[in-house]
Amino acid sequence: MITLRHFIGGEFADSSSGETFESVSPIDNTPIATVPRGNAEDVDRAVRAARAALPAWASMDPAERRRALYRVAEGIEARLDELAEWEVRDMGKPISAARSKDIPRSAHNFRFFADAAEHAHTKAFSKPWDGVLTYELREPLGVVGAISPWNFPLMLLTWKVAPALAYGCTVVAKPAEQSPVTATLLAEVCRDAGLPDGVFNLVHGFGPDEAGEALVRHPDVDGITFTGESATGKAIMAAAAPSLKKLSFELGGNSPNIVCADADLDKAVAGSLRGIFTNQGEVCLAGARLMVQRPVYDEFVARMVEGAERYVVGNPLDPATGMGPLVTREHMEKVLSYIELATEEGAKLMTGGHRITDGSLASGNFVAPTIFADADNHMRSCQDEIFGPVEMIIPFDEIDEAIEMANDTRYGLAAMVWTTNVNTAHKVAREVRAGTMWVNCFFVRDLRAPFGGYGDSGIGREGGEYSYEFFSESKAVVMKLDG
Repeated sequence: MITLRHFIGGEFADSSSGETFESVSPIDNTPIATVPRGNAEDVDRAVRAARAALPAWASMDPAERRRALYRVAEGIEARLDELAEWEVRDMGKPISAARSKDIPRSAHNFRFFADAAEHAHTKAFSKPWDGVLTYELREPLGVVGAISPWNFPLMLLTWKVAPALAYGCTVVAKPAEQSPVTATLLAEVCRDAGLPDGVFNLVHGFGPDEAGEALVRHPDVDGITFTGESATGKAIMAAAAPSLKKLSFELGGNSPNIVCADADLDKAVAGSLRGIFTNQGEVCLAGARLMVQRPVYDEFVARMVEGAERYVVGNPLDPATGMGPLVTREHMEKVLSYIELATEEGAKLMTGGHRITDGSLASGNFVAPTIFADADNHMRSCQDEIFGPVEMIIPFDEIDEAIEMANDTRYGLAAMVWTTNVNTAHKVAREVRAGTMWVNCFFVRDLRAPFGGYGDSGIGREGGEYSYEFFSESKAVVMKLDG
């Protein structure tokens, strides 16, 4: 057991109420950390610290901010093994992914946005015939509340914190209560990197009626960036409305994955397996609705089943493990309930569909990789976001039918298509409503590109210049020139 604390104004502190809660490891459901249960008073202290630090940080030379954020990146890399291990113990992701992807990407987020901010530019609008010059000034948004999810705890926290700091904002972060450990370690890294007191603050706790809601409602918070469930996003939007805060939401998803008969099936099978079983399926981008054209349908289903059964489910601290446990017992029960629902709705269970209770896995939240065939897009198990290792495979005849099914959802975060026909690829990319469209690949990111979703999948876009847009305010300066 370790003891976590808030990080406010450059100092670690307990909750003002003295209340705590326990963070439980999904590997065996034993407590691993004691966490302060933040409240409105803690949030207010953090916001006041961030507000006090804002003028000096916002006016700092971007090159100096860049050097400070590079030191944070170096601090993350220096503690890679420690951060990776806690990410695994706290959330359940395989250690191989934490070491090779999540923690390195977290460091890269700081370097990427530090460089982007130093080279950011604004526009000028000249009307020499009227003797008028108008130019744009960009100023930091101000104090930003960053609320991050549990599925990629450090990577998605840094995806918010890095651009906010790079563009001159100060931050009050509230990590998910299910996976709080690496957020505290990030606070240590920021302190050791010499970030000025109050520039980065951290308050632990829960959402409704507690720390999260207090952060959203605080009148001196200028913007909220949130990644999480769509229902929570709606609640945050309502709570933020009285103060008209700037909002950026990346919410839920139920991504369509379209496999055409002309696809390279080897690549499509490998990509589709990765698209549903990466991170135990606890990925908002997951290709959970797999639509396969009938001429290759039976073969593709058989190969997906074979691939699912090859997945190594086990202790995520073992480098050989391909899939670990689900984040909490409650979430595991939700996933299992959707497996039962899919069966009741008439989908055909091909493999998996149960909790794993063998040997050392018996006390953890392990669910077998699950494949359903002959599903129908109108089933609730196809319409709802299951957020687990459950693939629903749906046959289709013509590409227009697949596109119609892809768009028959309240979500629109991402989509995939596998085809060797460039015209089909462009047609699907153009007609499917999704914030990211992958063609013959999955989970490939260019951090300069816009990231966000349609419908219940979010509001706004982040990444590259889109993060600059969110974490800054634009001012038009209009000058009348003589002569």
